[in-house]
Amino acid sequence: MTVHLSERRAPTAAAPVIRPRRPGVVTKAPRVRRLAMELARFSVVGGSGVAVNVLFFNLALHGLGWAPMSATVIASCVAMGTNYLGFRFFAYRDRASRTRGQIALFFAFSGLGVLMESALFYLGYQGLGMSGSLGSNIAKVLSIVLASAFRFVAYRTWVFQHSKSGR
Repeated sequence: MTVHLSERRAPTAAAPVIRPRRPGVVTKAPRVRRLAMELARFSVVGGSGVAVNVLFFNLALHGLGWAPMSATVIASCVAMGTNYLGFRFFAYRDRASRTRGQIALFFAFSGLGVLMESALFYLGYQGLGMSGSLGSNIAKVLSIVLASAFRFVAYRTWVFQHSKSGR
């Protein structure tokens, strides 16, 4: 057996240095990703709620001949009920368990959303003259979109809170 002392081993790659985070420094990427996913799930449920809202509104206003304000309020309330199920079991299923308080908060904030939506619809329908078939639908959709920003903040902040044990 011969040993050659002049041969060198092939160089190896240095192991990456992993430095621990400084205490108090939090990376924002996971939080931003979590918020983006939450917003996406909210949008899926909200989108289906918008469809229910607009379809029921058109059925009531143009199909059954209801008064515009009655049609918009009842359509919003029907969508509110379907949205609760979607938010509870899809968008915010990882949040604290269902309680009477959570249900009461959901319907209280949803009621405020219906009031906002109805006022905005009235402004468009009566104030801006958006009373035709197309105009009423534009006023309805715009009122839903504007009230949804309020709902998103209210639901994530007060209704479907993270459990106390962790996020």
